[in-house]
Amino acid sequence: MKKQLLSTLLCASMVAGTLACAGTVFADEAAAEGPVLNIQCWNEEFKSRLTDHYPGYEEVDATHGKIGDVEVVWTITPSDDNAYQNNLDTILPENEGAEDPVDLFLVEADYALKYVNSEVEVTEKVADLGLTEDELANQYQYTKDVVTDANGDLRGVSWQGCPGLLIYNREAAKEVLGTDDPAEVQEFVKDWDTFNETAAKLKEAGYNAVSTVNDTYRVYANNTTSKWVDDEGKINIDPNIEKWVQDSKALVDAGETTTNELWSDDWNKGFYPDGKVFAYFGPAWLINFCMAADTEGSIANQGGWGACVGPQGFYWGGTWICAAKGTDNPTLVADIMRQLTTNEEIMTDIVKADNDFVNNKPAMEAAAQDDSYAFAVLGGQNPLGLFCEGCEKIDLSNLSNYDQGCTEEFQNAMKNYFDGNMSYEEAVDQFYKAVVEKYPELTY
Repeated sequence: MKKQLLSTLLCASMVAGTLACAGTVFADEAAAEGPVLNIQCWNEEFKSRLTDHYPGYEEVDATHGKIGDVEVVWTITPSDDNAYQNNLDTILPENEGAEDPVDLFLVEADYALKYVNSEVEVTEKVADLGLTEDELANQYQYTKDVVTDANGDLRGVSWQGCPGLLIYNREAAKEVLGTDDPAEVQEFVKDWDTFNETAAKLKEAGYNAVSTVNDTYRVYANNTTSKWVDDEGKINIDPNIEKWVQDSKALVDAGETTTNELWSDDWNKGFYPDGKVFAYFGPAWLINFCMAADTEGSIANQGGWGACVGPQGFYWGGTWICAAKGTDNPTLVADIMRQLTTNEEIMTDIVKADNDFVNNKPAMEAAAQDDSYAFAVLGGQNPLGLFCEGCEKIDLSNLSNYDQGCTEEFQNAMKNYFDGNMSYEEAVDQFYKAVVEKYPELTY
C-alpha cells in the first residue's frame, strides 16, 4: 500500500547509515501508518529544512507536500498573542484517537517544558520511537535538557544549536573603533560597562549601539540566577533583568538606541548602511533568516558584518521536533527526526546551504577549523568556533513553563518606562497584572 513511502524511507535511512537493514519490520510498520502527515508549526523555518534536506520530500504548494504516498499538511499558526500555543493547547490533549491526528509539532525553549511535562501527555518519548542514546550522542547536551521531562525521558530533538554572538557593522567598527578585527572589536564590548562606554563613542559618530533595547534583552535574560516563576507559582524579576532595565533606560535617555519592536520595519533599518546601527545580538538563524542577506544593498549582502562574543554569552531560541501523542505515523516521524538531527551528511549540508549551526558537536568542531565554512555575510569570517564555545556554556537551569509570556509582557511594560510614559514601579505593576491575566494560576 505504501511501497513508494517505504522506498523513500529506506533510501533515506541508507543515506544516514541507519535503519538500512531494518527489513521486514520497518516495511510492516511503514505500510501500516496513516495517509497524512500533519505538522503544526509557527513559521516557515522547519518547513524549509524539511523541503530542502529530507530525502524524497516533494513540495506541492505552500501548505502541502508529499513523502512517497503520504500527503504532508502544514498548519502554520503565528506565535503572536500566544496564538500558536493556544492552538496546541486546544488540539493536543484530544489528539490520541482523533480521526486525523497531529503527527509532529514544533516547540521553542521558552515554552518547551509546558508540553514536555504536561498533565495530559501530549508528546511521545523519543526512545519509544526507536531513536537510541547512541544515535543522539553527538548532540549538544543543552538541546536535550530543554526537552527532557521530570522523569528523565527525552521528548523531542533539534537539528540546531542557538548560541548567540554580537554581530557588528564592520564599517562602523573601522570608523569609530579603528578596527573591524573580531578579536580587537571584542575588547570594546567585553562587558556591559565597556559596551556602554563604546555606545557613547558610537553616538558621537552618528550610530546607535543597537537598533533597540530589545536587542540586548536575551543576553541579560540568559544570565539570570533565578526563574521567571518560582516553584510556588510566584512571579519573580531577577536582578539581571533589572540590570537590563537600568542599562537600557540609560541608553535610551542618551539617544544611543530606540524602543522599537523587534521585527518591525524600524528595527530592520539597521540591516542597511543608512540605518546607522552598530550591532545586533543573535544566533546563526538571525543571520540567515532576518538580516536581508539576499537583498541588494544590505550590509549582509555586501559581506559587511563581523561577529564576536560580546559582553556575555547567551542563546536565543531554537526549534525542537516533537512527536504528538497519538500520531499514526510514528515511523515516518522518527525518520524525520533521525535524518535532520543525527545524519551528519544532511546536517553538514544545512550548515553549507543555510548558514545554520547544527546540533552535532564533532561536525561543528571540524567545520570550525575549515575555511570553506566561512559565512559570506560575515565577510568571510568563520564564526563556528565561537558558536561551539558558546554552546558548551549554555545553562538552562532557570527555564520555566512561562518564559515566553513573561518575556513578552515585561518588554511591553518596560517600553512605557523607557519612553517616559510610566514610572518603573507603574510599569512593573502593569507587567504583573498582564502575566496573571495570561496565566491565572500565578501570583506576585
